[in-house]
Amino acid sequence: MQGQTGETHRGYQRSFLLAVLMGFALQVYHAACNGELYSRPFIESFEETPMLVAVLTYMGYGILTIFGYLRDFMREWKIEKCHIAREREEQKDFVPLYQDFENFYTRNLYMRIRDSWNRPIYSVPGATFDLVERSSNDYNWTFEYTGRVVKDVINLGSYNYLGFAENTGACATAAGEVTVKFGVGMASTRQEMGNLKRHEELEKLVASFLGVESAMAFGMGFATNSMNIPALAGKGCLILSDELNHASLVLGARLSGSTIRVFKHNNMQSLEKLLRDAIVHGQPRTHRPWKKILILVEGIYSMEGSIIRLPEVIALKKKYKAYLYLDEAHSIGALGPYGRGVVEYFGLDAKDVDVMMGTFTKSFGAAGGYIAGRKDLIDYLRTHSHSAIYATSMPLPVVEQIITSMKCIMGKDGTTIGRSRIQRLAENTVYFRRRLREMGFIIYGNNDSPVVPMMLYMPAKIGAFGREMLKRNIGVVVVGFPATPIIESRARFCISAAHTKEMLDRALDVISEVGDLLQLKYSRHKVLPSLDRPFDETTYEENEE
Repeated sequence: MQGQTGETHRGYQRSFLLAVLMGFALQVYHAACNGELYSRPFIESFEETPMLVAVLTYMGYGILTIFGYLRDFMREWKIEKCHIAREREEQKDFVPLYQDFENFYTRNLYMRIRDSWNRPIYSVPGATFDLVERSSNDYNWTFEYTGRVVKDVINLGSYNYLGFAENTGACATAAGEVTVKFGVGMASTRQEMGNLKRHEELEKLVASFLGVESAMAFGMGFATNSMNIPALAGKGCLILSDELNHASLVLGARLSGSTIRVFKHNNMQSLEKLLRDAIVHGQPRTHRPWKKILILVEGIYSMEGSIIRLPEVIALKKKYKAYLYLDEAHSIGALGPYGRGVVEYFGLDAKDVDVMMGTFTKSFGAAGGYIAGRKDLIDYLRTHSHSAIYATSMPLPVVEQIITSMKCIMGKDGTTIGRSRIQRLAENTVYFRRRLREMGFIIYGNNDSPVVPMMLYMPAKIGAFGREMLKRNIGVVVVGFPATPIIESRARFCISAAHTKEMLDRALDVISEVGDLLQLKYSRHKVLPSLDRPFDETTYEENEE
């Protein structure tokens, strides 16, 4: 045991020295600070935006803004037609229905690249999909279908981490049989006529999978957060929320009526300072102790590709007697040797997490979410959660999809298919991330995260990248302000176990080609390709340019 600990420390020393020797700033390449809490190297890459790129990005937004006001002037004088929703003349004296800047951004910036989003697909969102082609004759205000279907587009956008979004195989067969027998809707809540034996079997299976006492399933992932957090915290409680938490967590915190304080993303010093201040000062004005302190974090952050520093969060939670709410929407099924999420990934005890939340929409190829933990917690939520009381219960075909895929992951179907998919996802993730870095792209996040953000920065390159990739039969998701900071627009790739090496190589070749075309290879730290080195011992050389 002592030798194992020493080897771990030496691994951290090697990782940290590599980061220093490579010339990375602290903001660029983060290694675990509290090495004794980690059983494996924890390294995340956030290379700083090159100064020239940042300046040009601000200039790009400035030029777009100037032309936006010019176009608004032309619309005001009826020189150019405006299709955007706006108040009628008789309503001008009322409080504005539309926020001015958001409306300005929508009609002048977002509308120019609107064709990069909401693209209709015509098949199962598997490793590849078919896309319905559309065109616009009025600069993306409206679209018309051309009647053509683009076949076999490689799918790098869907959250199909383990490849269970499919229309063949055990899951599809089981869901089809249940549809014939039970139909597609329950037409009632769980507390009335919508509670079936299969719902209870699902909840027992989820609890067994996670290693906790009890679990509860909900029909919508977003509502799992937004409707359950208000049942767990209220007036006189303090919620400490990561600054990059998902909108469902933010909404749930706001609806609870609790005091909310935000800490810097994955920054344990920032979190500890808020915890210490909360204990010392108590509630504002009265200085009474907080009734409850609840920490809200995610397993994998879907825009950054980063993994929560869970060992450190748990240590702080225990030190300051707080509660921990962990959202595993993207990490459940995608992390850990058996797919049990970020808790298993770090080798931690599930009992140290007070509230475990996750969704079935990603790794399980279904819909809905769950809350898991101690039995008294779940019993409380069954009678106090708005989602439990008022929402229609989960359709049986969806339940069957979840049960079948979860049993496959657990190996309860008598096969090793689930385990092999988890392993393939991990291999695909490491391979894809390493190849992108070797090409010279700036990639955010953790080496083991299947969410891979690739930085685009400039507003003109958001739409250009999505269009050029689609021309080459690769479907990608591009993201810009307000979903990201204004100068940190990006493409977000989601890796799947369903991707073959040939698919990934084809996609990587196209990404490199488009990257050269649009000059997206911003990284100042060139990775030297090598086929015979371990992926976590990558060597770097400084790029003189």
